[in-house]
Amino acid sequence: MANFRGVDYLHIDSQFSEEEKMVRQTARQFVEERVMPVIRDCWREGQFPTSLIREMGKLGFLGANLQGYGCAGMSNVEYGLLMQELERGDSGIRSFVSVQGALVMYPILTYGSEEQKQRWLPRLQSGEAVGCFGLTEPGFGSNPSGMLTRARLDGDHWILDGEKTWITNGSIADVAVVWARTEEGIRGFLVERGTPGFSTSELHGKLSMRASITSSLSFSGCKIPKSAILPGATGLKAALSCLTQARFGIGWGVIGAAMDCYETARQYTILRKQFDDKPIASHQLVQDKLAYMITEITKAQLLALHCGRLKDEGKLEPAHVSMLKRNNVAMALDCARLSRDLLGANGIMDEYPIMRHLCNLETVKTYEGTDHIHALVIGERVTGIPAYR
Repeated sequence: MANFRGVDYLHIDSQFSEEEKMVRQTARQFVEERVMPVIRDCWREGQFPTSLIREMGKLGFLGANLQGYGCAGMSNVEYGLLMQELERGDSGIRSFVSVQGALVMYPILTYGSEEQKQRWLPRLQSGEAVGCFGLTEPGFGSNPSGMLTRARLDGDHWILDGEKTWITNGSIADVAVVWARTEEGIRGFLVERGTPGFSTSELHGKLSMRASITSSLSFSGCKIPKSAILPGATGLKAALSCLTQARFGIGWGVIGAAMDCYETARQYTILRKQFDDKPIASHQLVQDKLAYMITEITKAQLLALHCGRLKDEGKLEPAHVSMLKRNNVAMALDCARLSRDLLGANGIMDEYPIMRHLCNLETVKTYEGTDHIHALVIGERVTGIPAYR
């Protein structure tokens, strides 16, 4: 397929500043030159392209919308466009950047001590260090408040016991942001690789997010210094605030996956000929699917853009992000399925990106809050009644 030129049916580009379009173009070029040549083999082999981490750091992709400590200080719309382009390459690439920035650097910046910020943020921003976020447990996904991982104070140290799972970057992380129950409630801790009592194991057998590292974290009498606690991270609300940052990036990112599927299908149907040597794009049923996809992508773009502007103004609420994530992931899955259908048997071949995106998006629909959980968040917002309690 020719180099990607964007999907803009409704002249949405007119709403972006030159700086925003420059960020998008930088990310687009990175994806074309560095991600696309390797991502099919990475997905086949179940490997994350770790060689790209430092490059993404140099380009300012890591912690891009954070201020200070070497971070790029992008606006949230610029950050969203970055996520869009990275997920057009692969959800695993966007997921790495999202975890590093929204789930590791953000809580350190927001809830950490100055010593913690100085020590970790510059290294995480440059890609010298990698982080992970330990909240989900084997028995507690959608209900993190039920976590069993515990931390008890023992003199000048904390002792952690428990297990976390489905942790992106877990087995390569230099530092883990870990949430545990204490006598004072749920608190956040920084646990470094190599700490006695802390071990990781990589999850295998995934049929989705194959170009992403997914791990379990285990803590057995794990002894960390008293200073490892994030002083400002008190209660589950702190952990959920990090997830809100990540969900915002997902709401933008999946647009990129949908764009890649749509554009692949559009070009394919113009070139593919059947029935009297006519392109299948000339048939009504094909055009109906393309019309549906471009309409849904356009609506998702407008939703993401408005949420980005609200976030830059300090007006975006968690319930808004739930709508963004829920709607746009469902849209991207629809586009992937319709695009697969338009390619027929070729749609299942990894020569084309569609099946890879489709499999990845099944996971994206689940993590950072399932479709059902976000529906209940929206339901509570419009009725005032929390149905999930």
